[in-house]
Amino acid sequence: MEGSARILALVKLANVGIIMVWGFAVTFVFVRVLPIAEFQAFLLLVAFGNFTISAEFGLTSIIYARLRRHWLGGEEAEVPSGFRLEEMGVLFLFLSLLVGAGLLILCGALAMGWLDTRMPLLFLLFFLSACLNLPALLAKRALAAVDGNMLWEMLDCGRRVVTISLLVAMLGGMDPRLSVALQLAVSIAVIGYAIGHVHRRLGMERRHWLAFRVGGDHVRAHYLRDIGASAAFTLSDIVAYNAPYFTIAAVTADPRPMLLFDFFFKMSRSLSMLVRAMVEAALPRITRAYHAGDAARLRQLLGRALAAALLFAAMLAAVLLVAGERLFALLFDGRAAIDRADLWLIVLGLAGLTLLCVSVYVQGALGRFGLLLRRSLPFLAGSLASAPLAALLWPERFDLAFLALYAVTLAGVALLHMASLRRLARG
Repeated sequence: MEGSARILALVKLANVGIIMVWGFAVTFVFVRVLPIAEFQAFLLLVAFGNFTISAEFGLTSIIYARLRRHWLGGEEAEVPSGFRLEEMGVLFLFLSLLVGAGLLILCGALAMGWLDTRMPLLFLLFFLSACLNLPALLAKRALAAVDGNMLWEMLDCGRRVVTISLLVAMLGGMDPRLSVALQLAVSIAVIGYAIGHVHRRLGMERRHWLAFRVGGDHVRAHYLRDIGASAAFTLSDIVAYNAPYFTIAAVTADPRPMLLFDFFFKMSRSLSMLVRAMVEAALPRITRAYHAGDAARLRQLLGRALAAALLFAAMLAAVLLVAGERLFALLFDGRAAIDRADLWLIVLGLAGLTLLCVSVYVQGALGRFGLLLRRSLPFLAGSLASAPLAALLWPERFDLAFLALYAVTLAGVALLHMASLRRLARG
């Protein structure tokens, strides 16, 4: 099954469906078990969790690109600057420190009252549960590089099904803290098994995970430039995608604009997961064609990826235009309403996001981090400016003005990414 792009794509899409259900279940459950003020604080917690998870600076993408070349047996496996097993230990240490730093910042925010909640333990447990996506991402990328996509999808599918059940149990009376603690334990068990499989597949020994000095020296000596470009791109991307939560909160206390953006964000995450699943299923062939210098095959594969991604975008747009108003009311328990103008702007933004995602996923897998950094800066500027400009230009309809500016930003950035993919396809 691993060798069939179609079967792998179907399995990944099935898992994406479960992940989407999980994402909506989080909102569906917590908006019902928390008061509205607590839920607004919870959305800020989710945004901070997204910042922390994204702050791995793209290192797992670098590991994927290097380990994939190593696994395919090219020149990367032979030269002194090639992949070394000690790199895995260094990356795992970095991710652990990142989670620890995020936890300290969250504790400080809770202690100082910057994040106002009467349920600090619940917020801490949820944050830790979310941050486990960092080692999960390492396991996923490492398994993908060594042709272990299918195993990860099966493990992750089981993990999501169990965590969805635990989320729903809150509606039946389970203590939210107990539910989230059990979700945390399930994730630790699954991720531990996946990383153990990578350990065995690569023939690693315990010393490779603990050789931080050797691995760190190798990283510093041979690909600091990639790390710098990837880190800057990731930071830019983090802010661009998540900053509206904070800029909207700074401009208005009205919950509707925040809920509108959260709805857009959830739609964009759903679409990007579908696009990522499809692109990841094609990546084994795309990377082979790229490293073999087969430009004709690369053009064919990129064309198929773009066509499939746009098909997903069109399907989601149809669903939103038909049932978006009911979905919004259901998701947020009728606490705000969405109109047709909002939905059309969301559709425009999602169309731009689709093209952007294909470019980022493909070029990130090929290690083109410098180019991605340059393409991310217009998106960053537009995202940061959208809320203040909307408040300045049309304060009476701030929510609509913000969505319009944000959607136009995504559409413009998508055109820049298409130019980059066209040059890549030409070889």
